[in-house]
Amino acid sequence: MTDSAGASEKPASVGRQRFIGMVLAAIAVLAALAWWLMRGTEAPPPAATATGPAPSVLQRDASYVGSATCSTCHTDEFKAWKGSHHDLAMQEATDATVLGDFNDTKFRHFGVETTFFRRDGKFMVRTDGPDGKLADFEISRTFGVWPLQQYMVAFPGGRYQMLPVAWDTRSKEQGGQRWFHVLPQEKLDYQNALHWTGRYQNWNLQCAACHSTNLRKGYDAGTDSYKTTFSEINVACESCHGPGSKHVEWAAKAKGAAAPGTDKGLTPLRSDWQEAWIFPPGDATYAQRAKPADPAAMNTCAACHARRSTLAEHGPVGAPLQETHRLAMLTAPNYHADGQQREEVFVWGSYLQSKMSQRGVTCMDCHDAHSLKLRAEGNNLCARCHNAAKFDTEKHSGHKPGSKGAECVACHMPEQNYMVVDARRDHAIRVPRPDLSDKLGSPNACTQCHTDKKPQWAAAAMDQWYGPAWRSRAQTGTTLHAGATLGAAALPSVLALADNPAQPAVIRATALTLAQPHLQPDSFPVIQKLLQNVDPALRVAALESMDPFDPAARVQAAAPLLTDPVLGVRIEAARLLADVPEAQLPVPAREARTRALKEYVDSLLIDADWPSSNVTLGNLYMRQGRADDAVRSYQRAISMDPGLVGAWLNLADAYRQSGRDAEGGNVLREGLKKLPKSAELHYALGLLLVREGQSPAALAELRLAAQLAPDNARYAYVHAIALNSSGQRALALTELKKALERHPGDRDILSALISINRESGDNAAALVYARKAALVFPDDRSIRQLIAQLEGAR
Repeated sequence: MTDSAGASEKPASVGRQRFIGMVLAAIAVLAALAWWLMRGTEAPPPAATATGPAPSVLQRDASYVGSATCSTCHTDEFKAWKGSHHDLAMQEATDATVLGDFNDTKFRHFGVETTFFRRDGKFMVRTDGPDGKLADFEISRTFGVWPLQQYMVAFPGGRYQMLPVAWDTRSKEQGGQRWFHVLPQEKLDYQNALHWTGRYQNWNLQCAACHSTNLRKGYDAGTDSYKTTFSEINVACESCHGPGSKHVEWAAKAKGAAAPGTDKGLTPLRSDWQEAWIFPPGDATYAQRAKPADPAAMNTCAACHARRSTLAEHGPVGAPLQETHRLAMLTAPNYHADGQQREEVFVWGSYLQSKMSQRGVTCMDCHDAHSLKLRAEGNNLCARCHNAAKFDTEKHSGHKPGSKGAECVACHMPEQNYMVVDARRDHAIRVPRPDLSDKLGSPNACTQCHTDKKPQWAAAAMDQWYGPAWRSRAQTGTTLHAGATLGAAALPSVLALADNPAQPAVIRATALTLAQPHLQPDSFPVIQKLLQNVDPALRVAALESMDPFDPAARVQAAAPLLTDPVLGVRIEAARLLADVPEAQLPVPAREARTRALKEYVDSLLIDADWPSSNVTLGNLYMRQGRADDAVRSYQRAISMDPGLVGAWLNLADAYRQSGRDAEGGNVLREGLKKLPKSAELHYALGLLLVREGQSPAALAELRLAAQLAPDNARYAYVHAIALNSSGQRALALTELKKALERHPGDRDILSALISINRESGDNAAALVYARKAALVFPDDRSIRQLIAQLEGAR
């Protein structure tokens, strides 16, 4: 949704025209002043290339053979895998696989009684169905094995739904052997989108791809149904190694040991964990990696152990994550401001932040790839690379040897429970920073353990142990937090972080994502460098940041990447250039854009069962000027999930851009019947009413939006502009002052306070806010010029 005005369908009265003109002109003038208040570089790195080795040429045409075939040669690996969490990831429901108590056991949650029982040898559950009434359902499959096991029910249309009541498989001593609800604080009736029979609790949609081998979702958008298939029900050998038929053929013909570099029909996934890490001579603090692991090995783990969206169901084994998926950045609500895990993020985004990642530590250095067990227990695992004489001591940990607090992971990998009982450690492997907890609103390992203490207590204890120098350790949390909370004021520091090659790529990409709404033309040199970076995550983020730039700049930046070796980069380049007339593209880029756009559409259709993917497809159609197709995509998204705010907003905006504001207004009002507390819908309706000249009604909607979302600086700003334009200058200034207290670095709010005070003749007040703007943007010469003008006018 934009703030621009659409044409009104009916002639406006003089009063209405005046209100429209004043609000929209004020927004435009203040936007211009904001640009005035805010006006980068190293040599470009080598041309970008895909990371990881090329996949096996033989494997490209291979088919799946099954783990039983693998076991005939790889006996030790198969034995280690057998009984692992990968092996037991999903199973048919049988007496041997079901761990829960189905002996007429009852469980109550918000008034719904769920009963687990047996009937004719089958495992059954009686609970509320899709109509809210109690009904009996047969358990068809188990999902997971420890510390909880969930159960699946088959529904028409090829759907499998996940029951929200799970079995705690831990021992009684650990609090287990009981039924529990995975969302214990939520009352989820059959009308809620998160009800167990609904779309978002659907195995085919949410879970299937990472719990079975060679999974094909098989979604049919026309019938909204599935024909999901897999070659093995669990996470078997070929989930990681890829299809093995060519390897089997090679093995049958092989005579003796293969020569180095021989294509065996499988992409190498070696970590060489036993011999790779060597302590240098002398009293070295850390071991160093003497032999790099195959990058493909790490990339293989990433596809399922990351918070991400899907671009392709299957890619080359070991290809970069961006070849098949789009990684979620380190932003709310998934992460805390400093990058610590918050929601269920599945490890990869955390690991990429770590020094371990930067220094070549791989998943398989710590975890056995087949049994999934740790390579060593307790601090012995860390001591494989960290000198135990220096680190496994009371002097270092501040805790008595053998105590819980003396464990490396207690301080550096704090755990958080997901799904009530599933404790997962943060793999960013960071130094605790209790001194920043209050400022950033993020947790710290110290008070996560010492729950009765405050961060200040923990920081004081660390001062006693280490002296104050630890507080000066380099960290990126304050910059990322500023980028999320201070708006344009944080742009210089956030952009500098994005441009810092010493930082992990995921942190740099996140910084660029936070900078995107505030980028200026002089940011382009930094973006240009990142467009050529070897890491595809940075290339994707750099392309995404180009959205506000004019077509010529976008063509210059994105056209070369339409043929990037990584799918995720190509389709982001295609999206960015989708609205550029063909005549403005270089001739070679025209066909490349056509191919990449097809890949982009294909990637969205894979996830056409996600309402959000239909919104994204609609957005693409709008960029291409295909408003009718966009409308159909948005309508489909709404039919799939009426609670999806973005679908209502974009449908209304599609009508606005087509000159059909009246229909857009109907959409917004219908959306508000479903979502009466949506600040976004109230804001959009307020803007529509502004365009229609309905001043009182517009003000009421804009006020509601600002009240419902007090942390949204834009809503507060536009509400104040509307107040001022309707003749309520004093109230407008009052609201702007309140907003500035919540958003002290917001450029628009400062600009409005300067402009409205100047307009009223109060140059002294305008000067106060201009000086505040100078503190926020100290390098902006235009602000100093403005201050000089105001001082001269006194």
